[in-house]
Amino acid sequence: MAQQTTTRANGGGPMPGEGQTRRTVLVAISALLLGMLLAALDQTIVSTALPTIVSELGGMDHLSWVVTAYMLAATAATPLWGKLGDQYGRKRLFQTAIVIFLVGSALCGIAQNMPQLIGFRAVQGLGGGGLMVLSMAIVGDLVSPRERGRYQGLFGAVFGATSVLGPLLGGLFTEHLSWRWVFYVNLPIGVVALFVIAAVLHIPTGSTRHTIDYLGTFLIASIATCLVLVASLGGTTWAWASPQIIGLAVLGAVLLAFFVRVERRAAEPVLPLKLFRIRTFALVSVISFVIGFAMFGAMTYLPTFLQVVQGVTPTMSGVHMLPMVAGLLITSTASGQIVSRTGRWKVFPVAGTAITAIGLLLLHRLTETSSTAEMSLFFFVFGAGLGLVMQVLVLVVQNAVAYEDLGVATSGATFFRSIGASFGVAIFGTIFTNRLTGKLTDALAGQEVPPGTGADRIAADPRAMATLPPRLRAEALHAYATSITDVFLYASPIVLVAFVIAWFLKEDRLRASVTAPDTSQTLASNPVERSSYEECARALSVLGSREGRKKVYEHITERAGLDLLPAAGWLLLRVRRHGAVEPARLADTTPVPIRVISEASRQLEERRLVRREGLQLVLTDEGVRTAVRLGKAREDSLAELLGDWWGPDRPTDLVQLVEQLSGELCGSRGEQPRGAHPARDHANPHHRAPAPH
Repeated sequence: MAQQTTTRANGGGPMPGEGQTRRTVLVAISALLLGMLLAALDQTIVSTALPTIVSELGGMDHLSWVVTAYMLAATAATPLWGKLGDQYGRKRLFQTAIVIFLVGSALCGIAQNMPQLIGFRAVQGLGGGGLMVLSMAIVGDLVSPRERGRYQGLFGAVFGATSVLGPLLGGLFTEHLSWRWVFYVNLPIGVVALFVIAAVLHIPTGSTRHTIDYLGTFLIASIATCLVLVASLGGTTWAWASPQIIGLAVLGAVLLAFFVRVERRAAEPVLPLKLFRIRTFALVSVISFVIGFAMFGAMTYLPTFLQVVQGVTPTMSGVHMLPMVAGLLITSTASGQIVSRTGRWKVFPVAGTAITAIGLLLLHRLTETSSTAEMSLFFFVFGAGLGLVMQVLVLVVQNAVAYEDLGVATSGATFFRSIGASFGVAIFGTIFTNRLTGKLTDALAGQEVPPGTGADRIAADPRAMATLPPRLRAEALHAYATSITDVFLYASPIVLVAFVIAWFLKEDRLRASVTAPDTSQTLASNPVERSSYEECARALSVLGSREGRKKVYEHITERAGLDLLPAAGWLLLRVRRHGAVEPARLADTTPVPIRVISEASRQLEERRLVRREGLQLVLTDEGVRTAVRLGKAREDSLAELLGDWWGPDRPTDLVQLVEQLSGELCGSRGEQPRGAHPARDHANPHHRAPAPH
């Protein structure tokens, strides 16, 4: 991705945002948002439908695989989609991802048994991984770095919305239509996105050659599958000491050793092993794994508790889940903002893991008689703990690595959370199934029950409890309640391990360019592969906002030792860039009010930094020297912002990103007076090729 952008910046094609009307860009972004909506929605919409799906298709012991199959497939496919998009063009690949996702959705909707549904969910996950990766990457092809932050915020909003709407819609469709509509709803949305993308998305098709690590991708997916199979089948389908479970564990270990060997030799490894030599990355990977374990394990089994034990409808189970989502969104947003402003972050993973563990212990206390207020409070505490730690982990990893590893380290943090989620759902499922079968057997032992309503039957289909006598029904319900809440008790020590590890994180000073990641990185269950270029563009895009630009010019005028209004410094550098500027034309082509421009023009003329030639402002000799000082101050400020990423060996794509963003901050060609030509940079004695001007 970075290499492709570099090629364009060198003249190989249009820069992002060039040659496209704002309306065309907005329509294309809307189609990308629809694609992202599909993938994001399928992470949460299924949860409230799971109890009904299990009742109809059977296989409560395989419930976890409906979630896990999607996660594993999406996680494994993510790096492939990103690199193939670079190599063969992202538009074509995005359309392919939509088609695969829609085929998977249609097949899920017509599944006749649990194995079919699990297999089709994996197909859906393959497409979903592509939707996640490519929709975010295409934004970089459509809009300039200055505009990127605004549009990426929309993608974050989609994730936030789906985390709320997913459980509600899943419940509504299940209760009023059929659980199959949880999957069918994707079809019309996907078809619209497909046609809009085909009609309006026009992006550069230049390719970037990659040595794709197919073997590494296959191995890491195989290792994860072996682990999850051991966790989900051990002690249920097969005994822990059975040849099958031991064989799977040994196979996983052998594949892990082979994976390490392959990644050491790979030209572009899917997970660079050198990252694990960075203490912060290694510790954050463990914490991310545990947080994924706790979050998705709980989110998968809480709807079962609400619908089976509490007897609420599928729709209302989605409503009951909202306090958890609210806690997560509130604390993740607040912690990200506080860290970005203060630079202090260690308190959040420590506090977040502690509160998450407390939340799990509170969830363990739930019973079939718990009130709605009590459940809402416990759900909120659990969500708040997750939110405190999730946002900060990505930020901390970004701060700990060199620029060339920024993208892969960002993806790595969410990769381990995704593997943890798959593992957690499987472990939760194993514990739940074991406890439920045993407790139901004890509750019904020696009791007269209707024919065909034994412990195994009730464990597979909760609706069978309705045929039991009232006393036995209450005991069976209690068995369901304690089986689910015991899962939360067993999960809490694992989260406490993350709490202990969080204390060993070293609170390095944050780079000024490291800001809170957007919500899509925080809530995505599968990693969104991002290049270092994209991550840096996202962080620096704040400079292009109105408030961001004002702060930039306040800072650099102060740094240059000049007593100028921020708008005067802004105007002076524009005159220098274009050679001449018409203030009235500038007011028409920028969001800066004419009053502010007039005041800045007056100050520059009074200081004899510019003079008028007709309607135009041009620099005086003193103005040239002052503009040089401002340019140098901006270069120094940027170097300070980027920290060690802006060292002597700074990468070419980062240099070009800075030059492009700096050029946008200095004005577009549309601001030049008619007939004027941009000023040449050789007038600047401090000019250095990679520095922004």
